[in-house]
Amino acid sequence: MSNSKVVVVTGVSSGIGRATAIKFTEKGCRVFGTVRNIETAQPINGVELVELDVCDETAVPNGIQTIIARAGRIDVLVNSAGVTLLGATEETSVREAQTLFDTNVFGVLRVAKAVLPYMREQRSGRIVNISSVLGFVPAPYMGLYSASKHAVEGLSETLDHEVRKFGVRVSLVEPSFTKTNLDINAPQTASTISAYDTDRGLASQAIQKNVRKAPEPDEVATTIINAALGKWKMRHTPKGEASLLRKLRRFMPFGAVDSGIRKTFGLS
Repeated sequence: MSNSKVVVVTGVSSGIGRATAIKFTEKGCRVFGTVRNIETAQPINGVELVELDVCDETAVPNGIQTIIARAGRIDVLVNSAGVTLLGATEETSVREAQTLFDTNVFGVLRVAKAVLPYMREQRSGRIVNISSVLGFVPAPYMGLYSASKHAVEGLSETLDHEVRKFGVRVSLVEPSFTKTNLDINAPQTASTISAYDTDRGLASQAIQKNVRKAPEPDEVATTIINAALGKWKMRHTPKGEASLLRKLRRFMPFGAVDSGIRKTFGLS
């Protein structure tokens, strides 16, 4: 892919999405960044902001049509918008799970469905979905977040099979802990069960510790750029912990991986 591509990045208000949008501009791309409320969004130099809530059935196609009207095409879509949730699976309400999936899974689906007709017509395109290492390993006390990323993985692999004949490819980026407000200020389930208090507290402390020492979003953004503009492959894990976890999951015995996960989340 050349550097003069039209790129759409969802969720550019902060974190990985914002860092990614900036890096695309540095590559010479024309970048559209989506935000839920354009009136309160902080401008990004070189990025054209478009109001688009990935959970809104009307706003998604309207926002994509706005981009098409301005640029005439979309070469790259990066589905970066996401939310998280901390709490035991038993503590999580169905409503909370639905809200999380509405952004992390159905948001990806809505935006992809809005973009794909244009990519099919132009017979080219790249869709990069931001997953997580929690899309291939479990995460105690982040069960529904992990489930949503597992869903994104299955959706992405399947979609790639369906659209490649149109010149469109789909890739996944799977970061580990990243120093973003999404992880630092992770919301907790509204309901709690006292039986989980000790382990939930340990897991929460471990998560915060890992986030504080985690790399900045710029490092993940570099991986996203490579996934979008480089030679296609399905999975991209940023250097460091994410790549190590991918290898451990593939080659290490289950027991060793299981023990490592419990240690990471502070569990005995």
